[in-house]
Amino acid sequence: MTALSKEYLLLFNAVTDAERTLFQLRETLLESQRQAEELFLEETAWDSPPDEAQPVS
Repeated sequence: MTALSKEYLLLFNAVTDAERTLFQLRETLLESQRQAEELFLEETAWDSPPDEAQPVS
């Protein structure tokens, strides 16, 4: 088995760390999006009056 060079190991570890960081960032952004959507829906529910029943002709 061939030993891996220090350069390859350094690069591999940097890529792995960056991938992990990007995954965590993605999860944070998705959770923020969900929270923003919930806040938006809560505010629009308070702003709009309930639908009144319209007579059917």
